[in-house]
Amino acid sequence: MRIGAHLLMLAGVVAAPLLLPQAPPVLAPGISLDYQFFRDRVQPIFLHKKPGNARCLVCHRSGAVAYLQPLSPGATTWDEEQSRKNFEAVKRFVVPGNPLKSKLLMHPLAEEAGGDDFHGGGHHWKSQDDPEWQAMAAWVRGQKQ
Repeated sequence: MRIGAHLLMLAGVVAAPLLLPQAPPVLAPGISLDYQFFRDRVQPIFLHKKPGNARCLVCHRSGAVAYLQPLSPGATTWDEEQSRKNFEAVKRFVVPGNPLKSKLLMHPLAEEAGGDDFHGGGHHWKSQDDPEWQAMAAWVRGQKQ
C-alpha cells in the first residue's frame, strides 16, 4: 500500500506542470515583433507551396491547428484586417529574440536541422539556411522592415 501511495504522489508531481496554464512568452529586453516585417516578409511564406508539402494555410486556417485567417473568396493574399489577426495569432508561437525556441520555426524544420521529428504538413525547411527560415528568424530576432 505504501508503494502505491508513493507512486501516486510521484505521478502527481510529474503531471502537475503539464496541467498548469502556460504563461505567454516574455519579450526579450528591447525585442519587439515588427508588424510590417511580418506582413511583408513572413506572412507570404504561409502561402508558398513547397514540393511535397502542403501550404501552411491549408492546414492552419481551420480546425484544431488553426491560427491563420482564411483568404477571402478570390483573394491571393490577406487584407489588412486579416493580416493583423494573423500577426496576433502567430506571435503565440514565437519566443521573441530566440528563433531556436520558437515553435513557428522549429516545428516545420527538418529533424536533421534541429527541428521536430514530425510536422503534419511536411518539413518545409531542410536547413536553417533556407531563405524562408532565415526571414522568419530575422522577424523573431526583432528585425524591422
